[in-house]
Amino acid sequence: MRPMSTSAFITCALTGAGDSTGASDKVPVTPEQIADSAIEAARAGAAIVHVHVREPATGKGSRNVDYYREVVERVRASSTDVVLNLTSGMGGDLVLGGVEAPLPPAEKGTDMVGATERLLHVAELLPEICTLDCGTMNFAAGGEYIMVNTPGVVREMARQIQALGVKPEVEIFDTGDLVLLNEVVREGLFDDPVMVQLCMGIPYGAPNDPLTFAAMVNNLPPNSVFSAFSIGRSQLPYAAQSVLFGGNVRVGLEDNIYLSKGVLASNGDLVDRARRILEAMNVHVETPAEVRDRLGLVKHG
Repeated sequence: MRPMSTSAFITCALTGAGDSTGASDKVPVTPEQIADSAIEAARAGAAIVHVHVREPATGKGSRNVDYYREVVERVRASSTDVVLNLTSGMGGDLVLGGVEAPLPPAEKGTDMVGATERLLHVAELLPEICTLDCGTMNFAAGGEYIMVNTPGVVREMARQIQALGVKPEVEIFDTGDLVLLNEVVREGLFDDPVMVQLCMGIPYGAPNDPLTFAAMVNNLPPNSVFSAFSIGRSQLPYAAQSVLFGGNVRVGLEDNIYLSKGVLASNGDLVDRARRILEAMNVHVETPAEVRDRLGLVKHG
């Protein structure tokens, strides 16, 4: 087990791609709103902002490079310093046709493209970090949706991200993902230090109980830097739990829309609460500059 962190950074996952916009009007949708929310989160204490984009007219998740470009340009043009972390998770969504006729896949919800296309926005905009999902899983309760990230796709995306000089944040949803992660680390496709995000409590991935979490932490690559989060009401408690296990923190409206029961949150609210939790634990909250130094990030923009 790793010792408790005495210094930690906060990542804010701003909007995600889930169906949350109908439940909260505080979830940012347009590129302008997402950029403004990133700046709000940074001013509240987030060193890193994790960026998805959405179709402005519908609120649905999008891979549109133009939307990413607008968000990145708005944040970079602001006076607020923050590390940009763009998702590369879109494009691996498979919805089967049904329990008796799985093929052909359902058109609604299926979005399957190759490794290079999933990284088009990363190659153009060169953020300091982009995510890399490290496994395939039945994702979310019910339905026929599978999040698809085969070992071949993971390796190819890792190669391309490494060649771009961008740091991958490897997202781990279950223990089997750690087997693949450690293989890819041994193959030299991730530069040190390896950056990992442990994603807990998402059906049907790893449950967010402490024993499962301890097992995940104990199987991380040596000298890796990790963050962790859980969803819904467990998000803010995990700000403390991750630090107790030697990690860093992720909060944000991608994973939870409430500050407390019945009280809708903004991204700034969630970051501010996480920062207060860390400060109450006498944990130093790291700045973007400290994170860049710790992770060896390359600032392109």
